[in-house]
Amino acid sequence: MAAKPSSGPAGEKRIMCVGLVCLDIISVVESYPSEDSDSRCLSQRWQRGGNASNSCTVLALLGAPCSFMGSLAPGYAAENLPDVTARDFERVDLSQYKWIHWEARNAAEQVAMIRRVEQYNQSRPAAERVRISVEVEKPRQELLQLMGLGHVVFISKDLAQHLGYQSAPEALQGLRSRIQPGATLICAWAEKGADAVGPDGQLVHSEAFPPETLVDTLGAGDTFNAATIFALSAGKSLQDALTFGCQIAGRKCGIQGFDSLV
Repeated sequence: MAAKPSSGPAGEKRIMCVGLVCLDIISVVESYPSEDSDSRCLSQRWQRGGNASNSCTVLALLGAPCSFMGSLAPGYAAENLPDVTARDFERVDLSQYKWIHWEARNAAEQVAMIRRVEQYNQSRPAAERVRISVEVEKPRQELLQLMGLGHVVFISKDLAQHLGYQSAPEALQGLRSRIQPGATLICAWAEKGADAVGPDGQLVHSEAFPPETLVDTLGAGDTFNAATIFALSAGKSLQDALTFGCQIAGRKCGIQGFDSLV
């Protein structure tokens, strides 16, 4: 397990992302292959991936001092890397962080991690408390309990559709009862932009910002989450943060990878 920090101004608190890092192998073909067919590969690249890892990359590119916590391998590929446990998380000095974001994975362990942050916050003045955000992407029943623990909760289009919702506003209305009072619920819906509902109950919407040429959508959702967290952590309004998230996600779809994002 490792928490890898990025540099930032001395004394500035960081944002941490907890979750997966993995190896993405991307093969480029002329068109999407049909079942049981052979296709010539035009090119292939390997790049670091994983929701939490990608979000941390974007935060660093945007200029936020940040850390990633997850399992790292010494080589290019590894098998059966364990998820972060509550015991691993006990080593984190919470006073160094202003925001911690969880990619929902091993729910029981992550509940214990978040409870530790909640306990820490109870002993601190409001200005020193750690904000908690959670991304629930996979349609797994045990992950839904994490929705009730975040100050900011991101739900995926895939999860919303799995639960029977046909649009982001419909999902927000149907799932708002699962979040804690005062929390914010956010749902991005690809080319239809993103919607959110804040503590006041008002629905906020941002249109999508598609690039002139669609190049690479891998990691666009992670980019949206990171950019939205970046803006909210800087004190921006929910509307401004949602719009910024969609803008940066749209920019990412127009480039390969992340290196030229900003």
